[in-house]
Amino acid sequence: MFDLDGTLVDSVPDLTFAVDAMLSDLGKPIAGLDRVRNWVGNGAAMLVKRALSQQMIPVEIEETLYQEAASLFFTHYQQVNGRKSILYPKVAETLTQLRNTFPYLALITNKPEQFTQPLLDYHRLPKFDLIVCGDTLEKRKPDPEPVLHCLNVFGCTAEESVMVGDSVSDIKAAQAANVPVICVNYGYNQGENLSAYHPDRLIQHFEQLLFSS
Repeated sequence: MFDLDGTLVDSVPDLTFAVDAMLSDLGKPIAGLDRVRNWVGNGAAMLVKRALSQQMIPVEIEETLYQEAASLFFTHYQQVNGRKSILYPKVAETLTQLRNTFPYLALITNKPEQFTQPLLDYHRLPKFDLIVCGDTLEKRKPDPEPVLHCLNVFGCTAEESVMVGDSVSDIKAAQAANVPVICVNYGYNQGENLSAYHPDRLIQHFEQLLFSS
């Protein structure tokens, strides 16, 4: 089971374009790449609220403003989705090789469904046997429901499975489901020390998964 943003794809350039276009439309100062990179990882709604607040812990946003901002953000993101993002090194090749080891590959992302498959298609990633998006189930990461859903669909035990991600949300979701978790250290961890959350392994390069399987 793989996370998407920050694990397979660096989508911050796409998200920055959409956030800054949204803020510009609203007459607010743009955020820029570095700030957006620190804000991502908790879903689109939180990203919009952080952008409107211009800080990591958002202030309370008036609902009408939030709805307008979210609509603008999604419109701009739909237009740019995939075009500015890049695959992390060796992702496509490694996923292809992992198919020879694991019978099933699943994707668990907090990204809304409408943006997930277009992003995968744009980068021509190998097909996943199951895709669980942020709006697929009632709950999303860090809740374990998406992980448990994958296990149920495939009839796999926790011990037979592994979660690969880049954030505390991925670690917490996997650990709550008793699934081993491997974290990459190059993604969107919002400055957190991932080792403090005790993933089973922390790797620097995605292709190191080939030596963990």
